[in-house]
Amino acid sequence: MSGNTQNLSTAPHIMILAGEASGDAHAAEFIEQITQLRPDIRLTGMGTTLMKKAGVDVFFDSASIAVVGVVEVLRHWGDIKKAMNLVKTALEETKPDLLILVDYPEFNLKMARHAKSLGIKVLFYISPQVWAWRPKRIHKIGRSIDHMAVLFKFEQAFYEKANIPVSFVGHPLVDKVKANIDSKQARMNLKLDQSDIVIGLFPGSRRNEINRLLPLMLETARLMKQRNHALKFILPVASTLDYDAINLRCEQSDIDIQLTRDDIYDLIPCCNAIVSCSGTVTLEIALLNAPMCLVYKISWLSYQIMSRLLTIPHIGLANIVANKLIVKELLQSDATPQTIANELFQLLEDESYRSQVVSDLSKVRENLGAGGGAKKMAKLALSFI
Repeated sequence: MSGNTQNLSTAPHIMILAGEASGDAHAAEFIEQITQLRPDIRLTGMGTTLMKKAGVDVFFDSASIAVVGVVEVLRHWGDIKKAMNLVKTALEETKPDLLILVDYPEFNLKMARHAKSLGIKVLFYISPQVWAWRPKRIHKIGRSIDHMAVLFKFEQAFYEKANIPVSFVGHPLVDKVKANIDSKQARMNLKLDQSDIVIGLFPGSRRNEINRLLPLMLETARLMKQRNHALKFILPVASTLDYDAINLRCEQSDIDIQLTRDDIYDLIPCCNAIVSCSGTVTLEIALLNAPMCLVYKISWLSYQIMSRLLTIPHIGLANIVANKLIVKELLQSDATPQTIANELFQLLEDESYRSQVVSDLSKVRENLGAGGGAKKMAKLALSFI
């Protein structure tokens, strides 16, 4: 017993905090690389399913605090405050050798400041979008962390200009996003005919996204079905969501929607067109060259605040990375069932328009790095131990 205790006390300890599904997935990627490079490493943190599978001792499940928008954060403030207190206590009691913060900036930067006050090294992974809104906060970020690891090449210049230590590790999706089977086999697995016209409905992985976007997408499907009875609709259900609850809502809509937990990378190439929430998923769709439009809908107050702070013309990551409007963005009041249906039909029926979108999507990959992002991140993290 004493030998095991000794090994535990001398093993390097990294704490990792991820506040939502995408951060949990990104963290799991580099965690697997870290454990390969240092099998003796001790990993604790806040996250959810994938971090647990990767071997992290998760002391707070972040599914309950995965929310976006000012109003939404206020509604869930009790859970968020509980998580903050648990993390602070864990930092004080365990004093990890390194704290890695994954995205989720408003929460994680508070934890960064607390860690710094305890003399704990802080590595932030996935930069807050200082290039998109509130650019002056970069100096506050710099005072809260020891190093920033960025996914996009263009982000590196922002931190270098502010004299903040930064590394461009590249986007892990470059390596990860690939179909395991061809679209013909994927369609067979989903019991779809090769000739079926398939529309993907991608409402997101957060509960508040589902509440806002699922009814919108279901009504879009209803309109499209009225115009073309042969259309098929498929909806991937994230591991963070209640499959039965979403299935019930789809059944109540009286629209035949096929739900699946299958690998999203096998599913995307099956779709002739996709309507997606904003976020990392737009990069995944872009990397698989599937024509899409994106919708973004939050509370009126949250949008009024955010829209006044934005300093860039686009909100979709695929458009931001390409530095041009590739994918139609339907925001707030513009995100109606009719406008979404119109855009999807244009992607299906206007061959010139569709070809241009597909061609432009190929440029996204070029701006995401050469690959090996998760391994580069792992080596960077271990360099602090």
